[in-house]
Amino acid sequence: MPDQPPTSESSAPITRDIDLSSRHRWRAYWVAVAVAALTILDLTKVNVALPSIEAALNAGPTELQLVVSGYILTFGLVLVPAGRLGDLRSRRVLFLVGLSLFLVTSLACALAPDTTVLLVARLLQGVAAGIQMPQVLGLVQQLFQGKERGRAFGLFGATIGIATAFGPTLGGLLIALGGSTDGWRLIFWINIPLVAVVIALAAWLLPDTRTKSHRRLDLDPVGVVLFALTILALMWPFLFTTGSPDDDPNRWWLLVASVVFAAAFVFWERRYAERGRMPLMPFSIFSLPSYRNGVLISTAYFSAIPAMFLLGTLFLQGGLGLQPVFAGMVTIGFAVASAWSSWIGGNLVTRLGRPLVVWGILGMVATAGSLVLVALFTAPEWTPWAMAAVMAFGGFAGGLVISPNQTLTLADIPVRSGGVAGSVGQLGQRIGTAVGTAIALALFYATVYREQDTVDDTVVLYHDAYASGMITVGVFLGLALIVGVADLAKRAKTGSQTP
Repeated sequence: MPDQPPTSESSAPITRDIDLSSRHRWRAYWVAVAVAALTILDLTKVNVALPSIEAALNAGPTELQLVVSGYILTFGLVLVPAGRLGDLRSRRVLFLVGLSLFLVTSLACALAPDTTVLLVARLLQGVAAGIQMPQVLGLVQQLFQGKERGRAFGLFGATIGIATAFGPTLGGLLIALGGSTDGWRLIFWINIPLVAVVIALAAWLLPDTRTKSHRRLDLDPVGVVLFALTILALMWPFLFTTGSPDDDPNRWWLLVASVVFAAAFVFWERRYAERGRMPLMPFSIFSLPSYRNGVLISTAYFSAIPAMFLLGTLFLQGGLGLQPVFAGMVTIGFAVASAWSSWIGGNLVTRLGRPLVVWGILGMVATAGSLVLVALFTAPEWTPWAMAAVMAFGGFAGGLVISPNQTLTLADIPVRSGGVAGSVGQLGQRIGTAVGTAIALALFYATVYREQDTVDDTVVLYHDAYASGMITVGVFLGLALIVGVADLAKRAKTGSQTP
């Protein structure tokens, strides 16, 4: 028997229409978007704090890697089960649970006396982020339809673009204010009042999204375990890649284990559906070309862009000697331009469709190439300014990718499956971030280790390392472009470019 389709009455409880005024819907929407912004901001602003954490807590390279990668790992592990739970029960309750845990863990991070406490708190903070994020996309899917949904995703993309690009700047500024020893604690302290305000707004403004159900909650525990093992084995070797000669090559055997777990997961989910139960992953959503191609594009895109930001920060701080706050400021133009073009893209996507996304990816390919040329051929005193200008162009191009692609990806997904469908897309982004940054860092540091004894000029050394790492960015953007063009061609055959 084939997988139960997501629209089947037997596969999910009835979804109640949210009968809200336009004003109430948009207020609820902004609460949800604020949650997403806090989640993504915490992912990016911690990167610049690693040198301060190393000095304050005497942390080693592996511990520093875990501060960032542990958050990404637990974030990714929780996404799909939390999205499924939100689809079946109350998104509002899950918002409040996730936010409360995020507040407590932020406090634990800010007060951490040693790296052990900090690492445990960061792992739990990732769990909190994974609980929250699927509810955002599921709620937007449920609140809006048609052109209004495109507008909503446009604003969502603008907010995420700002949070992603502004995070390093905010982190650098807080370190500058708090000092090199304890400034990193401010990065977590600032979460406390912000999350407290959002909790109050969520309790007040977020609507109930489900009717009461007496149906037994079917969470597919075996599927959850197999899914967790698959993601853990897949992400682990990439998250612990540093490019150092001391990297243990045996970690790559986990990819074999990941394939085995994935096969077991698919087998179990199909058998589970055949027995009339509701599987964790409704594989039928991947039969929709709009969803499948959209997830592939976003995964490839997020394999490239976080790596591009991280490589730029490493080059500007290590090669040119910029302070963290100034290195972070180079991306401000990207944030502003991305916010603007995400709004434009969200309004145009229902009319222009996939071509808008393809043009945005082409713009990002041009941005990546221009950044490398600027780094290699401009005078060091002018390089940050030139890179900032290129970043502003890249922000405009990137805004035409994220929110329009999100709208196109979820266009054919039934509302009742919005949470799990959105969480799978988010999972692709987190996996892409882990894989892309790992490969980029490996190429970057491998070049540093290889040339440090033969190249005396630090700037030249970091030129070469930056150019090597940016190969990763170009390759993944190229993959996103290939999928986009293929989807464009398929839509042209069917005569449908718009949602």
